[in-house]
Amino acid sequence: MVRVVATGTFDIIHPGHIRFLEEAKKLGDELIVIVARENNVRHKPKPIIPEEQRVRVVSALKPVDKAILGDENDIFKPIMELKPDIIALGHDQHFDEKKLEEELRKRGLNTKVVRIYAKEECEFCSSTKIIKRIVDVVKSRLLEYEEFFRSRGML
Repeated sequence: MVRVVATGTFDIIHPGHIRFLEEAKKLGDELIVIVARENNVRHKPKPIIPEEQRVRVVSALKPVDKAILGDENDIFKPIMELKPDIIALGHDQHFDEKKLEEELRKRGLNTKVVRIYAKEECEFCSSTKIIKRIVDVVKSRLLEYEEFFRSRGML
């Protein structure tokens, strides 16, 4: 049995996430996803969706056998417990494959790190793009929404 681990923030699920997880699942028999804790997200703005909700949504996705929250203090702790054969990285994840494999070997794991270059091409295949679209639409329609709610006594 080949165990694959994928990691990510998975703030607002979009087709890019689905493609990444489908490709990761093809690498083995079991796919476990480690969902980043809010405190550990430092390479981009903090997630909008609470971590418990993100892990619940990810666990319901078809390619995923199990989803767990990462450790707040040590990102390697769940990896050490799961002992995966493969760690799948997305095309835009900020990890160096060789350095990650080296760190895992230092910790006694012979885990292979695989970069998945497959990428979904769509207008909103990014949580950031979805958030920006929502902000732009809300800004452009703010007066329309205010009038709608005011006319119904909701403002």
